[in-house]
Amino acid sequence: MDKKLNIKKSNVKKMVVTMFSLMFLAGIWLFVSTNYPAMIPSPGETWERFLLTFSKPIKKLNLLQHVLASLRRVGTALAIAWVTGVAFGVIIGWNKTCNALFGSVFTMLRPIPPLAWIPLITICFGISEMPKILIVFIGAFIPVVVNTQAGMRNVERLYLDVAKSFNANERQLLWEVAMPSITPAIFAGMRTSTSSAWMVVVAAEMLGASSGVGFLINRGMDSADTPLVLVAMIAIGIVGAMLAVLFEVIERMACPWMIKR
Repeated sequence: MDKKLNIKKSNVKKMVVTMFSLMFLAGIWLFVSTNYPAMIPSPGETWERFLLTFSKPIKKLNLLQHVLASLRRVGTALAIAWVTGVAFGVIIGWNKTCNALFGSVFTMLRPIPPLAWIPLITICFGISEMPKILIVFIGAFIPVVVNTQAGMRNVERLYLDVAKSFNANERQLLWEVAMPSITPAIFAGMRTSTSSAWMVVVAAEMLGASSGVGFLINRGMDSADTPLVLVAMIAIGIVGAMLAVLFEVIERMACPWMIKR
C-alpha cells in the first residue's frame, strides 16, 4: 500500500512540475511576443493560424494530414532500420570475423551526420519519396546498430559459460542466452532511433517535399508566414513527446525489470 501511495505521489509531483515548466515556457512566449511582436507571433495569432490550416488546407492537406505524412515516412524508415540495424548489430557484435570485415567501415561512416548525406542522396536519387525515407533510415539505423553491438559485447560471460557447461551450441548461445539479455539495449537503440528519425524527417521534407511538417516550415519560411512556422514547430514538439511516451510504455511492457519505479 505504501509503495503504491509513493508511486502515486511521485506521479502527481511529476505532473505538477511538467505543468509548471509548460506554463513558464508559455509565459516567456507571451512576454517576447508582447514586447517584440516583429520577432515572434503571439499565442493568439498562432492559434488563428492553426485553425486556418484546417479551413484553408495547404496543398489540399490540413495540419493533421501533414503530420500523418511525416509519420508514414518515419514509420517506413524505422521498420527497415530496426530490422536491419538489429541484425547488423548482432552480427558485428557476436562474430569477430564479421566485426573485422564490417565494423571498421561502420565506425568510419558512423560520425557522418544524417543531414550530411542529403546532397549526395539528392544528386543520386532526386527529390522523390524514396530519398526522403532513405535519409530518415540513415538517421534511425545508426543508433540501433550502436546499442545492439554494445549489448552483444556486454553479455555476461558467466551466462555463456553456464550454457556451455550444459553443452549448448553456438546457435543456442546466441538465441537463448545472448539475445534475451540484450533486449534492453535493443529497446534503448530503438527509442533513440525514433527520436532521431523524427528530427531528420523535418530536414528531409524541407527539400522538395509537398507534404509533411518539414514542408510546412519551408512554406512558412518562403512566404514569411511566421505563425505557420511556429504551428509546425509546436506540432513537431507535441508529436515527438507523444512518440517518446508511447515508446516508454512499450518498453515498460517489454522490459519491466529494467524500469525504475
